[in-house]
Amino acid sequence: MNKAFVKESDGGDDDDEIALPAIPAGAKNYMTPAGHQRIKDELLQLIDVDRPETVRIVSWAASNGDRSENGDYLYGKKRLREIDRRIRFLTKRLDLAEVVDPTIHHGSDQVFFGATITYENQRGDEHTVTIVGIDELDPLRGKISWISPVARALTKSREGDEVVLQTPSGVEQLTILEVSYPAP
Repeated sequence: MNKAFVKESDGGDDDDEIALPAIPAGAKNYMTPAGHQRIKDELLQLIDVDRPETVRIVSWAASNGDRSENGDYLYGKKRLREIDRRIRFLTKRLDLAEVVDPTIHHGSDQVFFGATITYENQRGDEHTVTIVGIDELDPLRGKISWISPVARALTKSREGDEVVLQTPSGVEQLTILEVSYPAP
């Protein structure tokens, strides 16, 4: 078969997005001010530093002649596609961003976006989590997405409340021990 009619992959598809949870249909992309700034900083780094440097390398490699076996050229073009894909992704996320400052709830004992919650499960294990945006989640540091089942179960409850969490292994009771927000 003629090569013009066959789509060959070099191992990576240009249309793949980073595997983050999808934003629920009709919802905004809620973020804390720190998360919004981190994404803006990454976008500016890609646009102002990484992309121009990669373009310079690709241009230099292209001037060396035969491009079919030129590793610098081939790798540079692939890296340029990765950078452009990440720029598009970050731009879309920032366009949908709704920055929510959790300091407005400072002193409240009710759970909303940006709260840091300490809760206890039925076995007596204590966990501390902070509800953040989809792009900010870091489960190893206790940052969970506002669309996660735990965050949804905790939202709008208060200190001392018991909430029900549906888990794959069954229903679990959580007792909220403490709710806090960053100081303004």
